[in-house]
Amino acid sequence: MTDSREKALVLARDAVDARLAACAQVIGPVASVYWWEGATETAEEWQVVFKTAGVRYADLEAHLKDAHDYETPEIIATAVVRGSAEYLAWVEQETAIPENSGP
Repeated sequence: MTDSREKALVLARDAVDARLAACAQVIGPVASVYWWEGATETAEEWQVVFKTAGVRYADLEAHLKDAHDYETPEIIATAVVRGSAEYLAWVEQETAIPENSGP
């Protein structure tokens, strides 16, 4: 989640450009109600859903923590139990670590 559509689009585009996600979808605005620093807060936010391979999760998480302006950004992973073989293969292909990226 982030507090503007523009910030959400930047997070999405940067992750896809860096090949940390094959796809990112911006959803919102959504109303968020949460407990923060001793009080209930309400905010309008935009959610970004990233599609990535399991082996790229740690890199994507590190990238988002560095790029995000929230003190504690919502970064969670949801396991894919099933999906079309073609789509899952595409995600794997688009997020594969380039062979020439080693030391």
